[in-house]
Amino acid sequence: MSLAVKLALTPVLLAQGLLTRARMPRLPEAQGPRAGRVGSGHRLRLLVAGDSSAAGVGVAHQRDALAAPLAAQLAALAGVCVDWQLLARSGLNTADTLAMLQAEPPGDLQADVAVIVTGVNDVTGQVPSQRALAVRQALANWLRNACGVQHVAFCPLPPVHAFPGLPQPLRWVAGADARRHNDALREWTSTRGDVSCVDMQLPLDPAAMADDGFHPGAPAYRWCADAIARHLAAQDWRADHTHINVPETTR
Repeated sequence: MSLAVKLALTPVLLAQGLLTRARMPRLPEAQGPRAGRVGSGHRLRLLVAGDSSAAGVGVAHQRDALAAPLAAQLAALAGVCVDWQLLARSGLNTADTLAMLQAEPPGDLQADVAVIVTGVNDVTGQVPSQRALAVRQALANWLRNACGVQHVAFCPLPPVHAFPGLPQPLRWVAGADARRHNDALREWTSTRGDVSCVDMQLPLDPAAMADDGFHPGAPAYRWCADAIARHLAAQDWRADHTHINVPETTR
């Protein structure tokens, strides 16, 4: 999609965005524990962080959301004891997620593996893909340096172009932006051994979505938890990667 086309559609997109935001039901974050332990064997500390999809918006309880099922699936697949914790809040973009994590005592966030779920709010907030990528780099570096994380797995943006809660042409434009963010993310993660992009081709349909047509429902969360667990189980997260001291922010 050319910049000229996007600029020409700007008045329509702004109007649709405001109307969609006003009409969309405000769903709460999932209730339930945001930390736990599951499985047995080698101890693996898992941190899940990010936006409303990480927080479980779209389902009532964390057992039907992302983090808890992901931990259980990973424990079963890898034969490990997973100590997991979730830090997430609705409305966060990637920069907000980094700021949220940096506001916590680093000693409370020590982990071996981190899963980051952000990006949709970068798109809706019109954050350029390269700016969002720079913040992802800073986020991965901070997790390595401050929290001892050995591997950071980033979830790609979902197929925004298929979100039933978004009207056209807003859905089309947002979907194109999401693909651009994903392309930048995949290209970057291919250059480093301590980060990765989860290979997730979510088969989205209205039945898998929450009532707002924007957030995942229980079927989508189950699918994502399984895909991420399989991705993590295949990573060399037990390797003793060389500690790197790199810039933590891009400001």
